[in-house]
Amino acid sequence: MNKMTKFLSMALILSLTVLFSCKKDDNDAPSGSHKVVFKAIGSSGVGISTAVYTDGTGKNESFTSLTGSTWTSAEYTIPASAMVVSFGANGVGPEASSTLVSEIWVDGVKKAEGKSTGTVLSSSATYSFK
Repeated sequence: MNKMTKFLSMALILSLTVLFSCKKDDNDAPSGSHKVVFKAIGSSGVGISTAVYTDGTGKNESFTSLTGSTWTSAEYTIPASAMVVSFGANGVGPEASSTLVSEIWVDGVKKAEGKSTGTVLSSSATYSFK
């Protein structure tokens, strides 16, 4: 009986040691996605000509031959694995006080903006999800 008790005790200790030493696998990979919209807003008389965005996973898109003083992208679904999004716009203003603002909206909330002032305008914004 003594040998059986020692054997069961050792088996229990070994089992508990193995059980507690096995750490739960924490999967830190993000899941889900974000809805992102890019906006370029110029002051009166500004002509926006180009816009470009990149989502940090290697995807980027350029928009050329734009007209008008405002531009809004379609809503993009950005994977949660993307760590950063960037957006920029170029345009021309009629005077030195003309402005061009680039905005990044994530899940319906403005998260970043950049501003340019002058007659030759180039604004950009970057937002990090982490």
